[in-house]
Amino acid sequence: MTRTVEKTAAHQSRARRIRRLTVELSHAAKTGHIGSSLSCVDLLVAAYFDFLRIESPRDPQRDRFIMSKGHACVPFYACLEQRGWLPTDVLASYGIEGGPLGHHPDRHADWGIEVSSGSLGHGLSVGAGLAFAARLRRENWRAVVLMSDGEQQEGAVWEAASFAAHQKLDQLVAIVDFNKIQALGNTAEINSIEPLHERYRAFGWSTRRIDGHDIGQIVDALHAVPFEPGKPSAIIADTVKGKGVSFMENSLLWHYRCPDPTELAAALAELPNA
Repeated sequence: MTRTVEKTAAHQSRARRIRRLTVELSHAAKTGHIGSSLSCVDLLVAAYFDFLRIESPRDPQRDRFIMSKGHACVPFYACLEQRGWLPTDVLASYGIEGGPLGHHPDRHADWGIEVSSGSLGHGLSVGAGLAFAARLRRENWRAVVLMSDGEQQEGAVWEAASFAAHQKLDQLVAIVDFNKIQALGNTAEINSIEPLHERYRAFGWSTRRIDGHDIGQIVDALHAVPFEPGKPSAIIADTVKGKGVSFMENSLLWHYRCPDPTELAAALAELPNA
């Protein structure tokens, strides 16, 4: 894999566009979780536009991507739209009552949404099951799971982590969007999960800890999996809640709020068109 300056710049430009779109759609739909959405944009862009092998959502040999932190669905939807799978008019209808795109993804094979999400903590189990199925079939596609940091407090995550390591599922990749803030406050104060990379290593995974907003680091880590043969890979990505909008960054408030017109204008002023 060759990472060029031009390619990295293109990814950064795409990420800026998706951040802007995320704020606009969240305002229009009057939904929260902007902070959680903005923190994982760079991770999604690197995955969908540099790593995942998906020519078509119906291709049986495609990589499977599991959006376990489904509350951050807006940038996920935006990536699917920019890959050409999710119709643009459907994306524009996000959050409309009775519309096709809810505040958590619902499975839709043609749009590239592999599983429905809602309650956190189940994505890694799904990903481990998919990776296990790929191995049983002697197929080479991979299962990639994006999780939140608060989600790491769910017992099912560690049951799946144990199973994946025991089964030597090196086609499984877990990415943790470690933005340090969960629903009710700072993750470290509510139930510390540090040192997270060492926890995964103790369960038998191979791990890397990276800057989750450095596109180059993300791309390099993704293309290095499996980090060790016979071990699932965990990428612990240190991120900033609300990344890209100064008054949303590292703020619990923006786990819940949607911007009013004044805040929308201020946010868009910090997110120039790429």
